Amino acid sequence: GGNMVNDHANDPQTVDESLLGGLKWRCIGPPRGGRVVAVAGDPDELGTFYFGACAGGVWKTEDAGTYWENVSDGFFDTASVGAIAVSESDPNVIYAGTGEACIRGDVTHGDGVYRSTDRGRTWKNLGLGDTRHISRVRIHPDNPDIAYVAALGHAFGPNTERGIFRTTNGGTTWDRVLYKSENAGAADLSLDPSNPRILYAAIWQARRNFWSMTSGGPDSGLWRSTNGGDTWTVITENPGLPGGLKGRIGVAASAAKPGRLWATVEAEDCGIYRSDDYGDTWELVSDERDLQGRPWYYQHIFADTQDADTVWILNYSAWKSIDGGRTFTQVSTPHGDNHDLWIDPKTPRRMIEGNDGGACVSFNGGDSWSTIYNQMTSQFYHVATDDRYPYRVLGTQQDNSAISVPSRTNKGAIPWGDCYTVGSSESGYIVVDPRDPDVVISGAIGSSPGGGGNMLRYDHKTGQVRIITVWPEAYTGWGAKDWKYRFQWTYPIQFSPHDPTVLHATGNVVFRSTDQGSNWEPISPDLTRNDVTKMEPSGGPITKDTSAAEMYGTIFSFVESPHEAGVYWAGSDDGLVHLSRDSGANWNPITPTELPEWSMINMIELSPHDPATAYLSATL
Repeated sequence: GGNMVNDHANDPQTVDESLLGGLKWRCIGPPRGGRVVAVAGDPDELGTFYFGACAGGVWKTEDAGTYWENVSDGFFDTASVGAIAVSESDPNVIYAGTGEACIRGDVTHGDGVYRSTDRGRTWKNLGLGDTRHISRVRIHPDNPDIAYVAALGHAFGPNTERGIFRTTNGGTTWDRVLYKSENAGAADLSLDPSNPRILYAAIWQARRNFWSMTSGGPDSGLWRSTNGGDTWTVITENPGLPGGLKGRIGVAASAAKPGRLWATVEAEDCGIYRSDDYGDTWELVSDERDLQGRPWYYQHIFADTQDADTVWILNYSAWKSIDGGRTFTQVSTPHGDNHDLWIDPKTPRRMIEGNDGGACVSFNGGDSWSTIYNQMTSQFYHVATDDRYPYRVLGTQQDNSAISVPSRTNKGAIPWGDCYTVGSSESGYIVVDPRDPDVVISGAIGSSPGGGGNMLRYDHKTGQVRIITVWPEAYTGWGAKDWKYRFQWTYPIQFSPHDPTVLHATGNVVFRSTDQGSNWEPISPDLTRNDVTKMEPSGGPITKDTSAAEMYGTIFSFVESPHEAGVYWAGSDDGLVHLSRDSGANWNPITPTELPEWSMINMIELSPHDPATAYLSATL
């Protein structure tokens, strides 16, 4: 009888569903910011600033970054913000462009432009939904109804809703005023503060797919308008600028000296270029390679609003020149990967900066910044829970570390001090040892051995992090076809539900370890299409980018049946599904015939009730 009662109690189909009505979502943090590529300040209210999160909407502070509040929830149909601007003449008016234009492999697209006319209290969508990725919004300094949008367009394919768009009626209608091609969009836009009829636009030919990132081509270039966007002329071939193919270009007009213009150019002769005649002629002022790091991802340049010789460059680090761009010094920011900077037109020591850890405010020109540990905008790849009481939730946070957060505390709120890092893994799966909740295994990235296949074992009792990468050999700069084994940016890791001593991980083959990663053995053949034409080094035609983010031809989803030990399901990022019923001795192809070729198998889930039922999620 006891067994019958236990079986009945554990049958999820007998749960009284009315009991579930009391469950409510609550935020458990962590209060650690995520990626920010869009920032702006209110020109009049000195404590008021805004930022757009890459996956968290628009946020506002009225106390200079001490406290941030989301102001777009309930109005936006997307979470990704790529550009934001506040009107100088009427700070009630704010424009936000959705979908970021720093198009990494896991980029999220947007649904056009939003506008607020009450300092962010309410918002309305203004269209341009198919622009997908918006890099800049610029507002006429004297008229909040005149605004310009720089749209990159689709990251993964061609489309025509890209280039520069203009509205003269507050977004009721838009005109596409600059368009190069279906393969190139706008990566930057600068409006001359001393003469708002003059605009400079950077057109960027770029394309992403699952196995490569291409930055540059014949359609890339720099354009100028002197009549408010009515007509444009290309100025890329003007004297002093580099010849040959161009990639991503950043451009900034100086407010302090009419005619002064800055550009950071991805080209064979890359560098920082300056013009003092509105772009007619140029001079290379710095070819410092540190200013050109990973150009497809950055190329952000900002002119000081009062000092004509001061200019900022943002990339891995933040750089500042006070001698007309000839020498640069590094400025410390709270987090690496810097993307946007707003400098107060009247008081340039007042600024807000956006980076891959959040947004931060400064009143002393960047000598010190407000904290990024007060923004609920973290982006997580995967989450897991342990079996403590109260249990903890673990996740791998984009551009940060893996982290463990309590599900509740006796303090009510969950403070940052009760969270802790469980390894430097930012992008991978994360699992907890079923026998010891202090032991956490997670997938990592980085330039250390293994590239995209790094794996870490963390023990909270000792604080030790140990590298347990399956094949610990450095491949930086190599194409995937030359790797011994191929591992995705985020690759499956799973403890066996039947034997906690067994750990599985997948590259292009399935691996098993029985000693928590000290040793690994392959238990499958290559379960991918193994198309070497999609395994070249990523990047080009100007700059290579081999961070392992574009690793392709890998097993992207894996699960062992919870019903029967040794039954494994595997799905690849190039569209194959396999099943083994004998602990990996034999693998049978079971790819659904309805699945288009080269689909990405994102997830395989097995029914908790029926061993014969499986669910498959795929990107077609």
